Amino acid sequence: MCGIVGAIAGRDVVPVLVEGLKRLEYRGYDSAGIAVVAGGVVQRVRRTGRVAEMESAALAQGLTARLGIGHTRWATHGGVTETNAHPHISHDSLALVHNGIIENHEAQRERLTGLGYVFESQTDTEVIAHLIHHHQSRGLDLLAALQASVRELEGAYALAVIDKTDPDRMVVARMGCPLLIGLGEGENFVASDVSAILQATRRVIFLEEGDTAVLTCTKVQVYDSSGAPVTREEHLSDVSLASLELGPYRHYMQKEIHEQPRALADTMEAIIDVAAFEPTLFGPDAGEVLREVEGVQILACGTSFYAGSVARYWIEAISGLPCSVEIASEYRYRRAVANPKHLIVTISQSGETLDTMEALKYAKSLGHNRTLSICNVPESAIPRASRLVFYTRAGAEIGVASTKAFTTQLVGLFALAVTLAKLNGRLAVEQEAAYIEDLRQLPGSVQHALNLEPQISLWAEKFTPKQHALFLGRGVHYPIALEGALKLKEISYIHAEAYPAGELKHGPLALVDADMPVVVIAPKDGLLEKVKSNMQEVRARGGELFVFTDADSNFGPSEGVHVIRTPRHVGVLSPIVHTIPVQLLAYYTALARGTDVDKPRNLAKSVTVE
Repeated sequence: MCGIVGAIAGRDVVPVLVEGLKRLEYRGYDSAGIAVVAGGVVQRVRRTGRVAEMESAALAQGLTARLGIGHTRWATHGGVTETNAHPHISHDSLALVHNGIIENHEAQRERLTGLGYVFESQTDTEVIAHLIHHHQSRGLDLLAALQASVRELEGAYALAVIDKTDPDRMVVARMGCPLLIGLGEGENFVASDVSAILQATRRVIFLEEGDTAVLTCTKVQVYDSSGAPVTREEHLSDVSLASLELGPYRHYMQKEIHEQPRALADTMEAIIDVAAFEPTLFGPDAGEVLREVEGVQILACGTSFYAGSVARYWIEAISGLPCSVEIASEYRYRRAVANPKHLIVTISQSGETLDTMEALKYAKSLGHNRTLSICNVPESAIPRASRLVFYTRAGAEIGVASTKAFTTQLVGLFALAVTLAKLNGRLAVEQEAAYIEDLRQLPGSVQHALNLEPQISLWAEKFTPKQHALFLGRGVHYPIALEGALKLKEISYIHAEAYPAGELKHGPLALVDADMPVVVIAPKDGLLEKVKSNMQEVRARGGELFVFTDADSNFGPSEGVHVIRTPRHVGVLSPIVHTIPVQLLAYYTALARGTDVDKPRNLAKSVTVE
């Protein structure tokens, strides 16, 4: 949940590092720092807070160099202090930046302290810097010292290391955390995310688990976990700088909410073009893999878990297959009963979510070889470890609170449900055509929901002084209530919970009073009358209701009941449309409360630590 950028070039790399850190700030923004080798010494600038503060300090210091590394931090070990900020230095010679968590850092710290090393920070990262220096002191060069050190580390890491005694190269390593190399002309780069180096190059190499590498101005050499030199495939990134610009919007979250009609259209393009749900959507051999599936197990975290929770309703109702959904970080620590004929589906926006990646590894160790990843980032770790993959086409998502990634994941999961039904002989031709038409209409319906923005912004004023909120939904819309509560708490810091509306009388109703706004997802479906009854329970206790319903439902506002109508009921895809209002409600409430919408406290975008 931090950002790394590094560069070695025949020009001043400090502007490259600073710009890269600005692009990576969504991954961590407690502190930022850069270290460079110049004039035979290591120079370092660190500051708590945002990259702009560190940039001002670097400019004041007149920092210039042709070799350097930078980092934005989201604190794990040690508080938010300048001493704990990266880069970390050993013996005024070696500088290092690190993403991830080293699990055996305490034992290594004790060992290195015994060898005479003095620790300045509370971080696990400083252990790595001293460990590499220790191996150098035994006669190993920088690369060999890095390779020897990582063999002694337990946990996850992405590392970039420079040394004043070796000013013509940088060494890097990856295990469990994303790291890529950018290829330039007479210059090369390293980053945890391609957005950090798009200013300089779109040619990238994705490092694999256990890889180490050496970068000079003119050459890159990668080594596998055994230390043998290997060639990794070069890719041309399709991420554009324009997609990373804020444009006319106040925040990236607002921009990304409004990008959803296009993101959905792009994601479903392959389905619409052939007017069919073909197994090849998920890979060339997907027909063979999916045809014998007897059930589905979905593993995900956070917002992706709620996408999987929606998919459970779709998969069971449409394909007739049993489906379970589990939080990835819990699945990997229990004795799961494996059925090799079950499909394991992992969902991750970044493709690097550590808990989800480890859950996938655990599933495979149990004998699951039918694996499918739904992901937004091509060539990331989870898709590479999966047999099948469905890439959403949401584009770069910068705001910490996921929006367009969630709705495009739902499209991928819906496509999976229908494809499984088709392979099982449960999908009539007429029904397939109807589902295709539903998808065709979806971007327009989402745009209609976006047009409700002014009304929803007025609702947000009523939420601004509140400290608690309750979200209710039933059936396939219950996970949307969960997602709405998550969005509100993530960015406005209002404590919010979500329940199936039918559970009110089993406990949560005790919380309801005039100070507890209750948000209800109430589309015109088979459960609408049940939801109306649940709303009456709230009103009877003095609760104030904020109801999102459909244009063709037959109830309106009344005393203590506020109603906003989304487009007419869109059938099976209704959860996607009803996601838009809860996203907007969270956004405008956070805006009114003056919180940092794109960079909420204590959170970062890509969760690459456990």
